[in-house]
Amino acid sequence: MTIRVLAAGDHFVQNRLFAEALRREVPGELDIRELTLPWPLTPFGKVGEVDEASDVEDELIEALDGVEVCVTQMAPLTRRVLEASPSLRLFCVSRGGPVNANLEAATRAGVAVTFAPGRNAVATAEHTVAMLLAATRRVPQTHGDLAGGVWRGDYYTYDNVGPELEGSTAGLIGYGAIGRRVGRMLAGFGAEVLVHDPYVDVPNRVDLPELLERSRFVSLHARATPETAGMIGAEQIAAMPRGSVLVNCARGALLDYDALCDALESGHLFGAAMDVFPEEPIPPGSRLLTAPNLVMTPHLAGASKETAMKAASIVAADVARYVRGEPLAHLANPS
Repeated sequence: MTIRVLAAGDHFVQNRLFAEALRREVPGELDIRELTLPWPLTPFGKVGEVDEASDVEDELIEALDGVEVCVTQMAPLTRRVLEASPSLRLFCVSRGGPVNANLEAATRAGVAVTFAPGRNAVATAEHTVAMLLAATRRVPQTHGDLAGGVWRGDYYTYDNVGPELEGSTAGLIGYGAIGRRVGRMLAGFGAEVLVHDPYVDVPNRVDLPELLERSRFVSLHARATPETAGMIGAEQIAAMPRGSVLVNCARGALLDYDALCDALESGHLFGAAMDVFPEEPIPPGSRLLTAPNLVMTPHLAGASKETAMKAASIVAADVARYVRGEPLAHLANPS
């Protein structure tokens, strides 16, 4: 029997990657249709009742006609899409979490939703360490000056140079797949690594106040939940040693960004590096655009060729399990 599949890829996890992975992993005949979404050339946003999706409900409904399986990164699985797609039985989201899928409505409709945990762990860990080093060694600022024809010797003054990783203490808030990789990398530089994560039991786990008090470098790796929202604010930043560096390549909701700007402007923080923000894109007039000693990238820590290929392979493997009648490995709505 031929399985009709919609590959709703974009300009990162491309349809050709989905198609190659599906044909490699899935037994039997596949009828693969394609719909190309505009992300990341067009930012994602809220669509209907789901978050972080491409605004393509109408196009998706048309493309899902008669389709049993959909593999995607940014397509919105809303109530409206589900009601218009009675043939759909499996919706595979090639991201670390299916935030663009209405799981409650999917469950009621009998549609299984899967996701791709760990797809970007290596890329995000590498980017985190790169951002930490860039902020500590003033890489963007010094490059900008040189590119503008300015050679500034004052960057070499004692007050303007940052600390070394070797012999320093680095604190990781969250110790999942990404945090563990960052920890290994920082330990390789000779740093002592502390961990705050209530869900792991490791010898170097400490409570949050101790981690903040002891760490010259702090990197956020927790998931965004009601419990972790705003967990790093003015009080927590003030508890860090003066001259520290703070990095967030996890989720914007974890951090009070006004408190971050205050700490950078006062000099309490030597530097900071951010890949995620409370509002994306950053709105004009945001304090983040003028805060000193802040390194920023536009939410691309997980962007690597390997991430895109892993994303396609992980969801294709679950499609293969579905076709063989096996339990799905990364099912988001088991009920």
